[in-house]
Amino acid sequence: MKKLFFWVLLLALSVQVQAQDKKAKNLLNQVSSKVKSYKSIKIDFKYSLQNAKENVNQESSGSVVLQNNKYQLQLMGVTKLFDGKRVYTINPEDEEITISKGNDKEDNLITPSKMLTFYNKGYSYTWDISQNVKGRSIQYIKLVPTTAKDQRKQILLGIDVKAKQIYNLIEVGKNDTKTTLTVVSFKTNQKLSANQFKFDKAKYPNYYINTIE
Repeated sequence: MKKLFFWVLLLALSVQVQAQDKKAKNLLNQVSSKVKSYKSIKIDFKYSLQNAKENVNQESSGSVVLQNNKYQLQLMGVTKLFDGKRVYTINPEDEEITISKGNDKEDNLITPSKMLTFYNKGYSYTWDISQNVKGRSIQYIKLVPTTAKDQRKQILLGIDVKAKQIYNLIEVGKNDTKTTLTVVSFKTNQKLSANQFKFDKAKYPNYYINTIE
């Protein structure tokens, strides 16, 4: 009888976990579908990097403009521009520009153009805690990388259940580094300049340009 009870309990727990995983997948699919419906997205965010062992605690704010796979990211004084083919990293402090090929196809890399849909492959996911943040219902989905080579333990993705938008992303590395990105402003279908994602070399006459092929 004890063995029978154990197996019944194990089966019940398995069914419950599968149901929660299905809920997580459905919610992520809804967010992904909504993101793809926008012509453009502009996000202002807060960024933090913490590692207690290394005594690292950095905080900053930034913004990113997205359209299809193109993006313009501004963070810590540095601008990253991806025109669909090349990434231009503009560093005013060093007066240097690095030009490299777009690496947006790397599955384990959360690039700006994938920051709202990166979870579609390469992760297992489970239903996690929910929180009330200033009247907003935020549901967390835990994402665990499916490849052992990935240097991240897990990612917690906070989703505004009503708006079907990402509220924050908490990434925990195997070295215990915790990176948090929290959305402050989320604007969609904004009118963008025709040159929004175009690199203009003439604007940086005295900059050293480093091209990496």
